[in-house]
Parts: sequence; structure tokens; C-alpha cells
Amino acid sequence: MDGKTLEWLAAVTKAAGGSSAALLAAAARAREAPGSCTVVLVEGMSDQAAVQTLAARRRRDLPGENIFVVPMGGATNIAHFLGLFGPNGFGVRLAGLCDEAEEHDIRRGLERAGLGTGSFDLAGLGFFVCVTDLEDELIRALGVSTVERLVAEQGELTPFQTFSKQPAHRGEPRERQLHRFLGTRSGRKIRYGHLLAGALDLTQVPGPLAGLLAWV
Repeated sequence: MDGKTLEWLAAVTKAAGGSSAALLAAAARAREAPGSCTVVLVEGMSDQAAVQTLAARRRRDLPGENIFVVPMGGATNIAHFLGLFGPNGFGVRLAGLCDEAEEHDIRRGLERAGLGTGSFDLAGLGFFVCVTDLEDELIRALGVSTVERLVAEQGELTPFQTFSKQPAHRGEPRERQLHRFLGTRSGRKIRYGHLLAGALDLTQVPGPLAGLLAWV
């Protein structure tokens, strides 16, 4: 595999505000022992934080199992990541998580990589779709009161209340206000990806997350 491709993908990930650590670790393992690892492709670092946190709560050691959760910096980059890790690259076992709005990009990328044709079942390939996105899934699973409690515990209840009273957000459902608030500051979505997954009742895990962890 061309080292320049890996360097370029690492740069893309960083440009999108992510870390390339998981990408580089996965590539190193795939080079060292082809076919020995699984790469879970997710859109961003908040998704990575949620998946890793929930796995740890289920007593899973993903790195110890050679499972790498790799943020792509957006679903539109999937073709490049599949080129690196898919059948024409390292050929590792693949899985993934995506937002509903990006399902088309995921399907197209998988088809171009030779991993699906026609109207194929994404879950059958280990790729699971979140309604809206993962934060929305987590907020609905936890409920508004629990998420507001977490916001308060982070010392952010007053900023959230100020945000929710702004004219652009005043008439929105509380779930929508919380969802928008989590994305209003750099790093906040990542932190809450960890916190929301950490607060889940393990018997009430959202379907896409449950399906992904069962797959890997």
C-alpha cells in the first residue's frame, strides 16, 4: 500500500478536526499481520468516543482484540478509506456506522469497492445507519431529563438555557435543542459522545450501536 495514501488520509482526518492515531494504528497492524484486524469506519471522533466507551462498559478491549475505530472526517471520505482497507488495499474485515443522510455515500463507496451490488443490506456487511445521527440516537435512548442532568453536571446548564431561548431555537423540541447545543463548540460533541454512551442503560442501547458491537 502506497505510504503517500496513508499520509494523505491522516492529513484529511486532522483537517476535519480528528485524530489520525487509530488510522495509523490500524494500518500498522494490517501491514504486520494481514487479515488479523477489523476496522470500524465512523464519521467523526464523537462517534469514535461513543463506540469505544460503550465497548469498554461491555468489558470489551477493542484494541486488544485488534479492532480499530477509525474516524474518517466525514462520510464523503469513505471511498478513500475503503481503498486503503478494503479488498484492493489491506483487505481487513470492515464495519461501520453512519448518519441517515450519508447512507447514500456509504452505499456508493461500498459498491465501488466491490463489497455490495444493487439494493444490498448494509447491516449484512457490518454497516449500521443512525436515524439522523448517533447523538440523536443517544439522546432519544437516554431521555431529555438525563441528558439535561449530564449537561448540568458539566457546568453547562446555563449556556444551554441561554442557547435554547435564542429566537432560532426557542420553538424547537427539547431533544432538538440539546442535539444542536452539543455541536456548538469545538470538542463538545466528542466529550458528550463519551458521556452519553457512559450513561446508557446497557439494556437500552440504540439499535445501530448494539448491531455494530454485536458484529465486531
